[in-house]
Amino acid sequence: MRALPSNLSWDYHRYSPLQRQWDIVFTTIQFSGLILFDFLRKKNTASQHHKRARWLVVQLIKLGPTFIKIGQALSTRPDLIPLEYVEEFSQLQDRVPPFLSEEAITVIEMELSDKLENIFTDFDRVPIAAASLGQVHRATLPTGEKVVIKVQRKGLEKLFNLDFKVLKSLINFLDRFIPTIKKYELKLIYQEFFEILFAEIDYLQEGKNAELFRYNFQNDSKIIVPKVYWEYTTKTVLTLEYLPGIKINDKETLAEKGIPIKPLIELGICTYLKQLLEDGFFQSDPHPGNMAVNPDGSIIFYDFGAMAQVKGLAREQMVQTFFAMLRKDADQVLDTLVYMGLIEPVGDMTAIKRLISFSLTRFLDKPVDINAFREISAEIYIMFEQQPFRLPPQMTFIIKALTTLDGIARTLDPNYSLLSASQPFFRRITQTTAPNNILLMVARQGRILIQQQLQKPSRLETTVKDFQGKLEDGELQLRVRSLEAERISRSIYLAIKTLIYTCLTGFSLLNAILLVSTVYHSFSVILFGLTGLFALFLVRSIVSLSVAEKIR
Repeated sequence: MRALPSNLSWDYHRYSPLQRQWDIVFTTIQFSGLILFDFLRKKNTASQHHKRARWLVVQLIKLGPTFIKIGQALSTRPDLIPLEYVEEFSQLQDRVPPFLSEEAITVIEMELSDKLENIFTDFDRVPIAAASLGQVHRATLPTGEKVVIKVQRKGLEKLFNLDFKVLKSLINFLDRFIPTIKKYELKLIYQEFFEILFAEIDYLQEGKNAELFRYNFQNDSKIIVPKVYWEYTTKTVLTLEYLPGIKINDKETLAEKGIPIKPLIELGICTYLKQLLEDGFFQSDPHPGNMAVNPDGSIIFYDFGAMAQVKGLAREQMVQTFFAMLRKDADQVLDTLVYMGLIEPVGDMTAIKRLISFSLTRFLDKPVDINAFREISAEIYIMFEQQPFRLPPQMTFIIKALTTLDGIARTLDPNYSLLSASQPFFRRITQTTAPNNILLMVARQGRILIQQQLQKPSRLETTVKDFQGKLEDGELQLRVRSLEAERISRSIYLAIKTLIYTCLTGFSLLNAILLVSTVYHSFSVILFGLTGLFALFLVRSIVSLSVAEKIR
C-alpha cells in the first residue's frame, strides 16, 4: 500500500481552527492559480491534467478525511470532471497514510476500559489496512477466536465539525457573490454529504449494518459476512470476525486457485442486484478492498460503514424493468428510477431520458467504457446549465457502486456482459414468484419484445426517424462562422483576462501586506512573488488588448 508520511497537520491534536481555515483557503488559491496558469499558457493536454490531478490528490490527503471523501466521491463522476482527474482520484482508496499503532492502542484501551493485554491474547501492531477514517489490526480473543479491530482516528468528529463550518462559510460566500450558484442547491448537497460522513464514524451503526446485511444473505452460502463481537465494540472501535480471502480483482491468484471467473462475476453482479432491488439496502462502496473471495468461490464482504437504502421493487416490477431494459425502453426505466426515489422529477425530462437511452444502448450488452462519457459530456453540461437537477444521494451511490463493480468485472474478464451476468438473478426471481403472476408477466413482456424485434425498421428508416426526432426536439445545431463575431469574442476574452489579472494582482498584494506582520509572514514572500507574476501577465494582457482594439 502506497502511503504518505503520517505527520500530517490535521492529525495534530492542537490543530487550530484558524490554521485549518488557512490551509483550506490556501490550497484552493494554489489550485486555482495552477489551473489559470495552464489556461493562459493554453496547456490543456491530458498529461497536464494528470499532473494537476496528482498534485490535487496529494493536497486532498494532506487536508484529511473530509477532503479524501470528497475526492473519492468525485472519482465516480466522469460526467462532471475530466477523465484524468477521475483516474487519479480513484487512487485515493490506496494512498491513505496509517497512524501510529500506539495511538490505536490508546483508543482501544480507553474505549474498552482495560489494558490491551487483558483484552486480547495477541495483537498485531502493524495495521493490515488503513482508510481515511481508521485502520484495521488483527488480534486474538481469550477464547482463541481470530478477529480484526477497526480503530477510528482520534479527533475525527472535531475535525468534521470544523470542516463543516469552513465549507458552510465558503458556500454562503459563493451564494452571496455568485447568484447563479444558488440554483445548484450546494447547501443541501453539503448537508447530505456531512450527514453521511458523520454516520460513517459511528461504528455501533456499522455493526448494526453488518448484522442486517448478514441477515439478508443468511440463506445464501456463497455470501459470507463477518460476525460482530458486540462486547468489544463501541462508537470508535469495531471488532469483527477475521475472514481472510483472495482480493477479488487478483486475477492471477484466482486462476492459480482454480476459481472460475464467469460464475464469480455473475455472483458479484447478482448479489448487488439483490441488495439494490430486493433488499433495498446496499453497500455503496464495493471496492476491491471491501470484497474478497474464498477458495470455494464464495464472496466475503467487509466494510459496512457506507450503506444506503432505496425503495425496493416488487418482483413483478423487477421483471417488467428487466424486459424494459432489453427493449431499451428509456421511458419505462425512467419511471422505475423515479419510483425508487433515485431521480427527482423536473419539468423537462427529455435530457435525462436521452442520457438513460444512451446508457442502455452503449453499456447494456458490453462493459462500461468510461471514455464513452466524453461523447455526451457537452450535453450533460448543457443540461445542468439550462435546467439543473440534483441527483439524490442514493443515485450517486448506485452510480459509484456500479462503476466500481464494472471495473472489477472488466479486470477479471474484459469481454463480460452486464446483461448476461445479471440473468441468474432474474431467473431466480421468476422461479420464486407466484407461477400464475410471473408466467403472465413474462409472456406479456416477451410478446412485446418479440413484436418490437419483428417490427424493427430498416437502418434507413431508423436514421430518418432519429433525424426527425432531433429536429422536433431542437437538438440539431447549425454552426455559422462570423469573422466580426469572432473579433468581438476575442476582445471580450482579452478584456476578461485583463480583469482577472487585475483582481489577482490586487488580491495577492493585499494579502501579502496583511501577512507581513503576522506569524504567517513566511507566506508573504510567496504572495509577493505571485504579485509580480500576475503583474507581468497583466501588462501582457493590456498590450494584447490594445493591439486587438487597434486592429479592429
